[in-house]
Amino acid sequence: MGNEFDVSRRAFLRGGALVVTFSLLPIGRVLADTEVDTLGTVVLAPDLPGSLRTNPFLDAWVKIDSNGINVYTGKVELGTGVKTALLQIAAERLQVAPAAINFLTADTALTPNEGYTAGSHTIFDSGTALFNAAAQVRKLLMESAAHEWGVEPSSLKTNDGVIESASGQRMTYAQAVQGVDLHRYAEAEPIQARPSDYKLIGHSLQRLDIPAKVSGGAAFVQDMRLPEMLHARVIRPPRPNSTLESFDAQSIKSLPGVVQVIQDGNYLAVVARDEWQAIKAMRNGYALSRWSGGDVIPDAQHIHELLTRLPATRFPISHEGKPTLPSGPSFKAKVTKQYLMHGSIGPSCAVAWFKDGILTVWTHSQGVYPLRTGIAQMVGLPPERVRCIHAEGSGCYGHNGADDAAADAALIAMRMPGKPIRVQWMREQENLWEPYSSAMLTEVQANLDAKGKLQDWNYELWTTPHNERIVNAGRLIAARLIARPFKSAPSIPIAQPEGDGDRNAVPLYTVASTNIDMNFVTVMPFRTSAMRSLGAHINIFAIEACIDELAAKAGSDPVEFRLAHLADPRAKAVIKQARDAFGWPTKTNRPGAGVGFAFARYKNIMGYCAIAVELTVHPQTGEVEIERVVTAVDVGQIVSPDGLRNQVQGGIIQSASWTLYEAVDYDANGVRSYDWSGYPILRFPQLPSKVEVHLIDQPGQPFLGAAEIVQGPMAGAIGNAFANATGQRRLKLPLTRSSNVAHG
Repeated sequence: MGNEFDVSRRAFLRGGALVVTFSLLPIGRVLADTEVDTLGTVVLAPDLPGSLRTNPFLDAWVKIDSNGINVYTGKVELGTGVKTALLQIAAERLQVAPAAINFLTADTALTPNEGYTAGSHTIFDSGTALFNAAAQVRKLLMESAAHEWGVEPSSLKTNDGVIESASGQRMTYAQAVQGVDLHRYAEAEPIQARPSDYKLIGHSLQRLDIPAKVSGGAAFVQDMRLPEMLHARVIRPPRPNSTLESFDAQSIKSLPGVVQVIQDGNYLAVVARDEWQAIKAMRNGYALSRWSGGDVIPDAQHIHELLTRLPATRFPISHEGKPTLPSGPSFKAKVTKQYLMHGSIGPSCAVAWFKDGILTVWTHSQGVYPLRTGIAQMVGLPPERVRCIHAEGSGCYGHNGADDAAADAALIAMRMPGKPIRVQWMREQENLWEPYSSAMLTEVQANLDAKGKLQDWNYELWTTPHNERIVNAGRLIAARLIARPFKSAPSIPIAQPEGDGDRNAVPLYTVASTNIDMNFVTVMPFRTSAMRSLGAHINIFAIEACIDELAAKAGSDPVEFRLAHLADPRAKAVIKQARDAFGWPTKTNRPGAGVGFAFARYKNIMGYCAIAVELTVHPQTGEVEIERVVTAVDVGQIVSPDGLRNQVQGGIIQSASWTLYEAVDYDANGVRSYDWSGYPILRFPQLPSKVEVHLIDQPGQPFLGAAEIVQGPMAGAIGNAFANATGQRRLKLPLTRSSNVAHG
C-alpha cells in the first residue's frame, strides 16, 4: 500500500503539457440530433458501427505523433481483461506489436465519451469502434506514403509501424501521419480482413492488469499515494433521510492529526494526516452525532407483496400473437428474489485534488463522463474544469459506491484547495449505502397446445429501477445530504431490447403469443441500481424453470424440448455443444443428486450461453454441492480465448453465489448485512468441483460481448438441477435460504 501511484500514467505527453486535439461537433448539431444510445451518449453518426456512432472522429481513437502511437477507449478495466482485449484489436488492425501502443482508458481530458462500461458493451461497442478506426487509420497512413512516393497504396505493406514499398522505401507511421488529417469521420464501410490472417485477435495475450495485482504493486485506486495527501472519512446518517440534530465538531477537531471537520447540512466528514487518525476521528464523530427520523425500512418477509402496492408505471414489453383457449397442460408460478449487494471485496475509494482551478478525481467509476457531469453540478464548476480519471477498484460489476466515494472526495477537496484528498469507505458504509440490486417479483403462466408445443406465454414482473446511474448531482449521496441538496433525476427504465428489470423477460423460444408487462416501481424502500445482468438473472431463472416444467408435462427431454422451440441455428449449436460435452441425459443414483440445463441469449441480441449442471442437495442440511458445470458460449469473433474463458468462469461463480446464498438481511430496525457475517457469499469450499468451458468461435462475425451472458443461464441450470435432485421446484431466490415450494 505504500507504493507511489503514477499520477501522469494516463497522459500521453510524458514531458508534461496536456494537449487535447479532438473536438465535438458544434452544439447546434448535437442538440438537433436527439438520438441517444443505450449507455446515455449522443449518437452523431447512426450509420457507423459500435461506439463510432457516438464518437465518429478517427482521432478520438488513434493519434500518432513523434512520441508514438496513442490509442484511446472510453471503456474501463474492471478486472475482466477487456483492456488487454481492446489493445489486441487495435494492434491487430494497425499491424503493430501491442507494446508499441500507448493505450489509455477513460479519462475525461483525453479519451472519447463512451458512457458507461456496462451491459457487456465493451467489446461489442468499443472493440468494434477500434476494429474499424484502427484499420482506417492504417489505410490513410499507407495512402499518405503512396502519395509521397507516387505509387499505388495496394503495392505497399506495413511491418510494426513502418510502411514499406516494393523498391525498399521505408516510412514510419509518425512520418506518414504528417500528410494525413485524422480529424475526420470514420467511413461506414469496414475494411475487410481475413480472420485466418489474424496474429493477435483470437489468441491469448498476457493480461496487462495482472502483474501489479499479484505482486502487491499499485494496482488499484485504493493504492494511490500523492504528495502531501490527506485522508478523509465520512460519517453517514443511521439511515437515509435522517436529520442531523447535533454534532460536537470541536471535540473532533481537537483529536491528534485532525486538520478539518466538514459539516454541511446532513453531510459530515473528517480529514486527518494519516488514515488511522481519520478512522479514529470518524468513530468519535459517530459517537458525538445525534440524528432523528429517516426512511422506514420494510419487513423482508413482505417486500414482494409491498412491491405490488407501491406506485408504479406499467410498461408493455411484448404483446405478440393472439392468445387462444388452452388446449394442453399449463404451468403457473410466482418467482422472487431479494435485494442483493455488489459485495465488492474492497470498499469504495477515490482521490480528489483541487489545484489551479481544476478539480481532478481518480475514481473506479464505470462512467467517468457521467460522473464528471454530476460532480461539476454538485460543486458548482463548469464541466471542463472537472477531470475524472479511471483507476481500477478492487471489485465491482455494476453501480456500487464508486461514484459516491468520488463525490465525497470531490466535495472535501473543494474545501481544501491544493491538498490531495483520499476518501476510503469502510465495510459497513459500503454495505449500507451502496445501491442494491432490486428485489423482484415475477409471475409466469404458460401453456402447451395439444401437440406439446409452446402456446401462450404470460409474464408480469414488479421491480424498482436497475439504472440509477449518475445523470445529475442528485444521484450522488453527498449531493443529497448537503444543506442545499440536489434532487435525483426521475427514474427511467432502459428500453428493450436492452431492458431494465425486464432484461431477457421475452423468451427466445418460439411461442404462439406473448403477453409480457413490467411494473416499474419508483417509490423505493431501498436505493437500487445496476448490478451485473440487471433483471436477466431472475427472468432467465423463471423462464428456464417454466420450460423444464412444461417439457415434463409434454413428456419430453428438457434439452430436446428447447431445441424444438428454437429457430436460431447459433442458439441450437451452443445447446448441442453443452449437451454433448456434458453427456446429457445423465442419470445418477446418488441420494440428493440432480442435473439441470438452461439456455439464453443475453438480451436476445448478444452472446449465447448454454449450461448443464450436476449437483447434490444434502438431505440433512440442505447444503448444495456443485460437482460439475459444462457450458458452451458463442460471442461471435473471439478476441482472447483465455480472457473469454475467465469471464465465463467468473460468471458461473458469481451466479452460483447469487442463486444459492446471497440476500440483504433487513427488518424494521435496519439493514443487518453490514459485514460479511450478515451477507453470506460463496466461499472457496463451495466452488464447483469441475468447470468446463467450450468456446464456439465465429471468425469474422461481430463481437457480441461476454461479461454478462452467464448469470441467467447458470441460475436457471442450478434451479432445474435443484428441482431434479429434490423433486421440489423452489422459486424463491436464494434457493438455500428459502423453503417455499411452487406447484404448477
